[in-house]
Amino acid sequence: MYRHGKHRKLTKTFPTKKEAKLWALEMELAKGEGKELAHRTTTFADFFENWIYLVKRNDVKETTFQNYVRTLGVIRNLLQDIQLKDLNDIVVQKKIDEYAKTHSRKTTHEVLLKIKTSLRDAYARGYIANDFARLVKTRGENPPKRNKALSITDFRKLRNYVIQHPEDEFNLLVLLALETGMRRGELLAIRPESLYEYGIKVRHSISPTSGDTSLKTQNAKRDVSINKEVYELIRKIPVKENGYIFSFGGFKQSGQLAELLKKLDIKKTTFHGLRDTHASFLFSQDIDIAYVSKRLGHINIQTTQNYYLELMPEKKHQQDADALNLLSAL
Repeated sequence: MYRHGKHRKLTKTFPTKKEAKLWALEMELAKGEGKELAHRTTTFADFFENWIYLVKRNDVKETTFQNYVRTLGVIRNLLQDIQLKDLNDIVVQKKIDEYAKTHSRKTTHEVLLKIKTSLRDAYARGYIANDFARLVKTRGENPPKRNKALSITDFRKLRNYVIQHPEDEFNLLVLLALETGMRRGELLAIRPESLYEYGIKVRHSISPTSGDTSLKTQNAKRDVSINKEVYELIRKIPVKENGYIFSFGGFKQSGQLAELLKKLDIKKTTFHGLRDTHASFLFSQDIDIAYVSKRLGHINIQTTQNYYLELMPEKKHQQDADALNLLSAL
């Protein structure tokens, strides 16, 4: 601890190593109170670890906290032993630009947001002399979208196949993804009590990284209607010992989907791409965007417009023709 300008090493005994480590982290965070700024020799990576375990853990959901823990690994690799006293916007910008060369703009942006938030905390605690976080920018290019919506032709081919082969449970998971646009975690969280005639109450989501079953956002809580035929098929699936209808399958659904699409000679997409396919199909049939947004569990219509509603090829061709016909008729 710093007292009267002098560093005094505090010691204490604890019944467990875990309690001892937590106390040590608290003491480390308590160092920064605007004293001896030029001698802040704690590495940024160590500060970030202290910060997420002592500050963020109490502020965010478990799944979000696990994202911070994964970001810690990125930071240790990227910033290594760089100390807080040596940090400035140029140093951080250079490292973020380096990271952006091998990662998407979105991934880079998410890492940078966490770094910025922790830097503001470091400034508030007196660990760094300047609040330079706002000067660091996300750069880099976005790679081609992997979650591409299937064409209407491929959508129809895939739906027909899975509905005709209900003996494979994974086929029914794919069918439900196409039918509802639900997220993978929401589909895996379906229990018998989630079903109603004819639809699904979306109340929980299964995560591969934690036991937290809460939904992504409050708006994700919704009731999604389904066709009677699909409803009857889902009801016949034997409930698992854990009370859920679908097996988690090691969360390898995208790999299983890739095999299925290859077998049917359908262009590759991810499991989340089935959600995009559902949304894009409804949009292509002129279903009201407000309804589509609510069905997907989005926060607002803008989210739906920004991320999901790309025109399917057939619809684009039709609208191209309609536009040219209108122009010809002038």
